[in-house]
Amino acid sequence: MRIARRTIGGAGAAAVAALTLAACSGGGTTGGGGSEPEPVPTDRDITLTMAWWGNDDRAARYEEAVGLFEEKYPNITVQTKFQAWDDYWTARNTEAAGQSLPDVIQMDLSYLRQYANNGQLLDLSGQEGVNLDVSGLDESLLASGAIEGAQYGVPTSTNTLALFYNGDLLDSLGVEAPAEGYTWDEYDDFIEEVSTAGAGKDPVLYGSGDYTGTFWFFLQNLIQQGKTPFTEDGQLGFTEDDMVAWLERGTDARADKQYFPVEKALQIAPLGGFTVNESASEITWDNFLAGYVADSGTENIEMLPIPAGDDGSKQFWKPSMLLSASASTEEPAAAAALIDFLINEPAVGEIFGTSKGVPATAAQRDAMNVEAGSIDEEVIAYEESVADLVTESAPLPVEGFGAIEAEYKRLAEELAYENVTEAEFAEQWFTFATDNIPQP
Repeated sequence: MRIARRTIGGAGAAAVAALTLAACSGGGTTGGGGSEPEPVPTDRDITLTMAWWGNDDRAARYEEAVGLFEEKYPNITVQTKFQAWDDYWTARNTEAAGQSLPDVIQMDLSYLRQYANNGQLLDLSGQEGVNLDVSGLDESLLASGAIEGAQYGVPTSTNTLALFYNGDLLDSLGVEAPAEGYTWDEYDDFIEEVSTAGAGKDPVLYGSGDYTGTFWFFLQNLIQQGKTPFTEDGQLGFTEDDMVAWLERGTDARADKQYFPVEKALQIAPLGGFTVNESASEITWDNFLAGYVADSGTENIEMLPIPAGDDGSKQFWKPSMLLSASASTEEPAAAAALIDFLINEPAVGEIFGTSKGVPATAAQRDAMNVEAGSIDEEVIAYEESVADLVTESAPLPVEGFGAIEAEYKRLAEELAYENVTEAEFAEQWFTFATDNIPQP
């Protein structure tokens, strides 16, 4: 497995379901009535609660990490719990309504604004320099957990977008991979070349799926144009014309059947055209590499930065998850110290590896037992290779993000079936978004 690299300029570093949260007071800068933060008390016993989503493997890793924290702070006991994704947010919703969130909660970027706007999260910036050290985090990554200057979440790990391509498939067709610094237009030309060469094969081979049908890629393209997808007050920062222009990138390819067919994609889900070796490329998050290698049966899967816009690539780190503290915690210092330990302690990086994404701090990345040639090494190397391109902060989703993302996906299928035009797609989506995004 190889990675097509840019010159390394330095090693920088889910959809939302609708929630109805009772707005409440709280969210002070320190969680202690606005007073200056003090170091974690050592003269009394403290009990913290912590929750995360995940499976048994993640639970075992968290329990090991929490055990090390309790060894460092023998007067602190951490009571832990975890659930599957859907059950996790149902439970947090109930707790939020009763102002009884766990002291420390694993947070997803898509939910951050929802909880912060309802006064449920502690502004951790008041703990920085005392119980929380964020100096090891890339500034643009750290900013993804901030709203209007308040630090409501601290990223634990990262991913960023990549173009994956199947070297075996390209070799069989005699098609070259995109060159370094390629543009969206050049990527479209690549898709056409592969689809033309693969049209006579059995099964038919395609250049890609319809990348315009993924909402996050649209947001990424807006950023490349210098546009902010969402405003500071949680509204849309783009227009119907912006969306139509993006969707029209795929008009010719859809008409000429260059994209992997939507009906077949639905039949083979959760696999896709790329993972069944019938599509030569796919844009997605870099931590998908392990799954792609396993599903496709080849290690000849390579990564490139995403296509460049008019003003370069301008990628962003998307935190694969964050850690937040409850605004109602009675132990803000201890909660901040636990978050600090989980993002900075080298032994925690060794425990988790890249199971939650690439660790956000160099101390934890350096502590991992990464085998030469392993997928962990490949993902870390890719993120290092694109560090000079990651100049933007991840767009902070609006409230109702999950609903509007799901509607975009639904309309993308309608567009693929030719049931709507690009203009009708945008008009219907904006009507839906207006009804599902709370107004200021």
